Order: sequence, then structure tokens, then C-alpha cells
Amino acid sequence: MLRNVLKGSQSPVIYEYLRKYQEDPTSRVFAPLAEAYRKAGLAKEAVEIAREGLRIHPGFVGGRVALARGLFDLRLYDDVIVELTPIVRDVPDNLVAQRLLAESCLMLGRAGEALMAYKMLLYFAPDDVEVSRMVQELEARAYEAGDLVLRTDAPSSEFEVRASQGAISGDPALKRRHWVAQVEKLQALLQGVERYRCR
Repeated sequence: MLRNVLKGSQSPVIYEYLRKYQEDPTSRVFAPLAEAYRKAGLAKEAVEIAREGLRIHPGFVGGRVALARGLFDLRLYDDVIVELTPIVRDVPDNLVAQRLLAESCLMLGRAGEALMAYKMLLYFAPDDVEVSRMVQELEARAYEAGDLVLRTDAPSSEFEVRASQGAISGDPALKRRHWVAQVEKLQALLQGVERYRCR
């Protein structure tokens, strides 16, 4: 299959990656090869290459993202979400995966999930003006639709808020460690004073 595609495409980048891939089909070069095919407008072939490589390297995040990009180009947004959801859960700072997930959710009309992905993206790229605009726009839509509601009441707390000293005094082992640390600190200060006086 790959040789037939190569005849129709004269890209030196594809040729170079394909040569490396054919030399060692177990290498991870399948991910950039799939991306080169996708950029050349050969998304189906890119997906096929990525899937082939992922059979050998199922946990390779770069390969999963390459597959998701090909699926996105084929407008298979549900498949993109299936591929990327575990990735953004395990590697939330993968900006390409977060953006693809957000855009796929948006394409399927899943605004709430898109908003969550865009917010995570904004967390890791706070200067991204486009993402900031998308978050604002999606939040405004969610407020208008009633999906998001601003709380006006004070949240009730099930937990008692106490000073840190109260937390220590409630546990004898913590209290003892606290006082031992204080005594050791005083001993160190006294030793410093003694050394100074002896000079």
C-alpha cells in the first residue's frame, strides 16, 4: 500500500520517512510518516500508517495524536474523542491533543466537553488569545442556555476549618514531632551562640 501511495506523491519528506520506516517497521517513525501523509492530503493513508504503528507501540502518545489528526481530517470526530480522552487524562499538558479534543467536541455540538478541554488548554497556554476567546464565548453560551449558573449563596462546608495548631494538638504523634523539631531548632541556635562566644 505504501509503495503505491509513494508513486503518486513526490514529497521528499514522505520518501525519507518511508525509507526509514521500511528499514525498521518497529520504529516510532510511523508517527511523523503519518503526519507527512496527512499534510500531503492523504488522511486515509495517514490513519492506516498510524494504526499499523500503534499495533507495535500502543502506548506511544505521539502515534495516538498522529492517528487523531488523521481522523480529524476525515471528520471522524467521535473516533478522535475516543483516541484523545485517555491521553488528555494522562498527559493534560499535551496541547495538540487538548486542542484536537476541544475542536472535535465542538464539531459534535458537545459544548460542555469542548469548554472543559479549552479551559485545560488555556491553563497550559494562558497567553493564547484564540483559546481565551473560545472559553469566553463557550461560557457565555452556557450561561445563556442555563448550563452554567453563577452561585450567589455561600457554599456550605462539611468540614470544620481550624487553625493548623489545632490540627497538631489533636494528634499526639504530630504534636510530639512538632515539639521535637522546635527543641532541635533551639539547640542549633544555642550551639551557634556558644561557638560565637568561644571566639
